[in-house]
Amino acid sequence: MNRPKLHAARLSDPGRFVLVMILLAGLLAAGLVLNANIGSVPIPPGQVFRLVWQSLRCGAANLLTGGKYAEELSQILWGSTESQILFGIRLPRLLLAAVLGGALSVSGYLLQVFFRNPIAGPFVLGISSGAKMVVGITLIFLAPALGPLNPLSLVLAAFAGSLVITAFVLLFSQTVRSMSMLLVIGIMVGYLCGAVTDFCITFATEYQVVNLTNWAMGSFSGANWETVRTALALCLPGTAAAMLLSKPISAYALGEGYAQSMGVRIKPFRVALILLSSLLSACVTALAGPISFVGIAVPHITRSLLKSSRPLFVLPAVFLSGAVFCVFCDLIARTVFSPTELAIGTVTSAFGAPVVIWMMVQRRRAQEG
Repeated sequence: MNRPKLHAARLSDPGRFVLVMILLAGLLAAGLVLNANIGSVPIPPGQVFRLVWQSLRCGAANLLTGGKYAEELSQILWGSTESQILFGIRLPRLLLAAVLGGALSVSGYLLQVFFRNPIAGPFVLGISSGAKMVVGITLIFLAPALGPLNPLSLVLAAFAGSLVITAFVLLFSQTVRSMSMLLVIGIMVGYLCGAVTDFCITFATEYQVVNLTNWAMGSFSGANWETVRTALALCLPGTAAAMLLSKPISAYALGEGYAQSMGVRIKPFRVALILLSSLLSACVTALAGPISFVGIAVPHITRSLLKSSRPLFVLPAVFLSGAVFCVFCDLIARTVFSPTELAIGTVTSAFGAPVVIWMMVQRRRAQEG
């Protein structure tokens, strides 16, 4: 009697996934258009579409003809005040927000799979603080000797910091079985990293202090096409690699013993999860500064929308949800109190923290029940 119901439930998963993806894609498109349109110089949506279409068409023709349309392309991109604002400021910023928001959400999801706890995330476990610490040391002590650092160098520095803190958390996880205690340790490690960063700032110049303070608050305002290219080159392959692990993740969620019986090599799999989550969170920290609560709240919201925990569905939806979340948070950050701009971490905390509190309360009630 129950078999038809189970079969119907299975069939509903892909259908719900398609509906959720269409909804998220529509929200992302709306967020991108609003971000391109709203600002101190409003650009009508029709003009935004026209400029983008002209640039794409002319750019493709320029590539096919070996640079024959370079002058025309330059005129489209930089010939008016609106095009300079759109292509020089707003498009790089909204694309960076979308890519990094998706990457941070996937990083949080991978950590939740690794620790088997929905409250795990790069910010709570101190991983983002470790990345911030090493980037701060790099900017204060190495940049004056080596000269200006490109975005990839900052990502590598943040990646190193993420791996160091992740190693500490893993070390403690072997002896501390209580997840709440592990989270407390992660928070304390984050405070220690913050103390080291503040100590290093005492040796920084006034110019470095201003730059570090602005960066540490978290913002997409420093976006340019170089940072967008770096984010795309690192985050998209990292996310694709995580999606290729969907089948092992499904088995791992049912226990290490079951995963081993299905042919999953546990140690390489766990290393892959840590490396991918560290790389994605490091990329976000290096290019936009520490951003809180996205990695915890977005995966939970996505699972609630999908009514499913299947990684094959959850991972792409988590990336798209993170992109939507950060695009709209960035819109709020730069427009609500314009011309004053809020730190992106302030806005993500305002929306993400209540989700985490509600999630913890629900989890506690489930345990008591």
